[in-house]
Amino acid sequence: MDLLATLIDFVLHLDRHLVELLVRYDVWIYAILFLIVFAETGFVVTPFLPGDSLLFAVGALAAVDSSGTLNVHLVALLLVTAAILGNTTNYQVGHWIGPPAFSGKYRLLKVQYLRQAEGYFTKYGATTILISRFVPILRTVAPFVAGVARMPYMRFQGFSIVGALLWVVLLLYAGYFFGNIPLVRNNFSLVTIGIIIVSLVPVLVTVVRARSDAARSPAA
Repeated sequence: MDLLATLIDFVLHLDRHLVELLVRYDVWIYAILFLIVFAETGFVVTPFLPGDSLLFAVGALAAVDSSGTLNVHLVALLLVTAAILGNTTNYQVGHWIGPPAFSGKYRLLKVQYLRQAEGYFTKYGATTILISRFVPILRTVAPFVAGVARMPYMRFQGFSIVGALLWVVLLLYAGYFFGNIPLVRNNFSLVTIGIIIVSLVPVLVTVVRARSDAARSPAA
């Protein structure tokens, strides 16, 4: 519970905690930010790390950093790289452990599930990798499943790179240009919650549609 409370506090007060990190670690904040963004998509077990809200908060901090330590353009380059490498690592892990896991030893991991995943990523994989970059949890899971499903590597990498560029640039520079407007700055926790809610809307819509389709299917 203490860890969860700490994580929630960190996410809701990103602006304050990032200032503390910058003061304490100076240029090492670049390494910290790189590791957070890399881990969020690089390891399937870390979808809880901040992503969208972190980029927005970092952009806002870079705009007012009087020390000149935090350069928004350097941060953008670094975090695009972290996002691409994170996706690549997650894909490779899925590619490596996926098929052996579906060998029939484990009851819950049936071969038919693997075949369904392969069919899905053959048809919708590119769109999923691109859009998932903007959806928490999905952006952590999608590269792993793409690896398990053996999505063609170059196709995966192309859309992963485009997604990383759009994700980092849009959110980072949104924070840089708008994060210090008084209304935003004075209500940063609410803005953070709003960013999280908006980014989760696609997930909620998908769940609702899936339940609706499941409810209609017996009558069909």
